[in-house]
Amino acid sequence: MKIYTKTGDKGQTSLFGGTKLPKSHMRIDAYGTLDELNGWIGLIRDQTDIPEIREQLLNIQHRLFDMGSSLASDPNKNPMSSNVKSSDIEAMEKAIDKFTKELEPLRNFILPGGHKLVSEAHIARAVSRRAERKVVDLSLHSDVEDIIIQYLNRLSDYLFTLCRYFSLHLGVAEVKWTARKSS
Repeated sequence: MKIYTKTGDKGQTSLFGGTKLPKSHMRIDAYGTLDELNGWIGLIRDQTDIPEIREQLLNIQHRLFDMGSSLASDPNKNPMSSNVKSSDIEAMEKAIDKFTKELEPLRNFILPGGHKLVSEAHIARAVSRRAERKVVDLSLHSDVEDIIIQYLNRLSDYLFTLCRYFSLHLGVAEVKWTARKSS
């Protein structure tokens, strides 16, 4: 099977179900952003040496792919389910709670930095927020499973906490934001 089909050479792509849309359509943008996020999560997973986190991130990658497949389905032609369960969200919440027990209380805004892995996790967090915004926008125009939005909201919380946990695990100071003093 060839990887190139030339069917998209005129700026169109097909959803599962056959409906063609312009590649700039909000649906394509939403699942494309999930794909981008999946790439960042894979990069982070490849760089951490913590088996539990590697497993969590792999599970997240599978769920992101499931959500992308659901969003890539024609909502009017037997759409695919995202197969995301409330237990997936609960697993992230448990991980957040576990990481938080080891962290100092949050007293400042945290900036990306301190270590390459921390910064890349912050990029993933920002892409997660963008993915959430795009899916919410899509949901205003088309049916989207509520659990996808819930999952993405919790994922950005997980990634923020993971950034902080990585700083602790790597022994690097968190980069705290300080406001410029008015003169």
